[in-house]
Amino acid sequence: MRESMEFDVVIVGAGPAGLSMACRLMQQAQQAEREVTICVVEKGSEVGAHIFSGAVFEPRALEELFPNWKERGAPLNTPVVRDDIYLFQDANKAKKIPNSLVPQTMHNEGNYIISLGNMCRWLAEQAEALGVEIFPGFAAAEILFNEDGSVKGIATGDMGVGADGQQKGGYMEGMELHAKYTVFSEGCRGHLGKQLMEKFDLNKDADVQHYGIGIKELWTIDPAKHQPGLVVHGAGWPLDKDTNGGSFLYHGENNQVVVGLVVDLSYSNPYLGPFDEFQRMKHHPVFKETLEGGTRISYGARAITKGGFNSLPKMYFPGGLLIGCDAGTLNFAKIKGSHTAMKSGMLAAESVFAALVEDDQGGKELTSYTEALKNSWVYDELHRTRNFGPAMHKFGTFWGGAFNYLDQNWFKGKLPFTLRDNTPDHAQLKEASKCQPISYPKADGKISFDKLSSVFLSSTNHEEDQPCHLTLKDAAVPVEKNWRLFNGPEARFCPAGVYEYIDDTRDADEKRLQINAQNCLHCKTCDIKDPSQNITWVVPEGTGGPNYPNM
Repeated sequence: MRESMEFDVVIVGAGPAGLSMACRLMQQAQQAEREVTICVVEKGSEVGAHIFSGAVFEPRALEELFPNWKERGAPLNTPVVRDDIYLFQDANKAKKIPNSLVPQTMHNEGNYIISLGNMCRWLAEQAEALGVEIFPGFAAAEILFNEDGSVKGIATGDMGVGADGQQKGGYMEGMELHAKYTVFSEGCRGHLGKQLMEKFDLNKDADVQHYGIGIKELWTIDPAKHQPGLVVHGAGWPLDKDTNGGSFLYHGENNQVVVGLVVDLSYSNPYLGPFDEFQRMKHHPVFKETLEGGTRISYGARAITKGGFNSLPKMYFPGGLLIGCDAGTLNFAKIKGSHTAMKSGMLAAESVFAALVEDDQGGKELTSYTEALKNSWVYDELHRTRNFGPAMHKFGTFWGGAFNYLDQNWFKGKLPFTLRDNTPDHAQLKEASKCQPISYPKADGKISFDKLSSVFLSSTNHEEDQPCHLTLKDAAVPVEKNWRLFNGPEARFCPAGVYEYIDDTRDADEKRLQINAQNCLHCKTCDIKDPSQNITWVVPEGTGGPNYPNM
């Protein structure tokens, strides 16, 4: 029998959505002079360890949550001073697009270049000062249910279990955290959120969700090249005309820049490797001139929910809510999700608090949350950009971009129709025999690098003797289907070298899939892009995964 603790509210995930909800809920409780107990569980070793984003930050929600955020010392230190947008034609050429022709959503006046990890660390300090309990290093491994089917809470994962499933020395059983309301804010493709969507059929009335993978590095560069507040975005090369995505370079503080690439996971060529595309991208003069002579200090990757308005699921169920990127509130037309995630958490806090005041028993379906969302600027913002992703998928980078310019700048997102895209990303992959292999240049160790040295910079660590958290529904599928039909795409779409096809020692003519789970960045790309949908990502032991310092 596991030990248990009781709270009014349990929040899974200490990201922008979960922490904003905790702060807003406690603010309301203090204003009403009412005691509310709130627990936030976070699988990372500390708050911010697993937080990964570009990030150009829109402060709209923050200003609502903490109007005096500047006095409180929020880490927003670099205001955007200029946007440069490029269309990359090949490895050497690029055209700068006039600002007048850039979709309105890509203008960043009033925004800030930040470390989202540091922003979450600051939010956690505010939450704890308000009386919220935060438990880092504890992974929410299981959803608990009441007899009536409503969500009762979560259980954290056991610690000290060997790869063989047996208890090791120092074994510690997980703990049950019971709540009147449990809120899931795990970020993109949350593994518990995924289960909730299936159990309660939350996607019934939504379009298929779509995803991208964002890969990013943090560099210290020559001070003479540093331009604090400069935001560079690009489309086109190195991605081919059938692959959507975009590059970025943000000049932050302390002579540092972040450089990255987002690759739409609807790509069709199984030979494509997002990591390799990113490494060769950096050799384009637009990026190389800035990075040359600098030092790469961190690396990471994370999947992004990009289906937007059309793909929003039902977000309430008996006893709980989905918020932030667990529900898919990111605005991909802006390439921003932190402000919408924060606001979704704040609205959730108001619905939960109202329910607690009305009936302390919990377990309800909080339909008021959906109504609050529909009446908010989040709903309006996402609705206005609902055609962005489908247009890029249907028309490609150039014509899709032209459509979005007209949609956003001329019609302000109010065109009288909605484009749809209901083909899942994993189903877009073509068989290898129908595609051209891609020859990527060898890393030079100065601008471009290999996967293993990159993973080292993410400070990723897992206890090696534990059950593999990358589970296969059928162990035969990787070789029988993925290798034979798609030439083993897992080895390329994973940005951390987790998946390798190696010769089977038992049969020289066969391959077998080796999973190096200790390298996993928790990006969730494998769970999304596997063409067989045979891989399921579950949480490893708490504290496992990357330890991002300023990402």
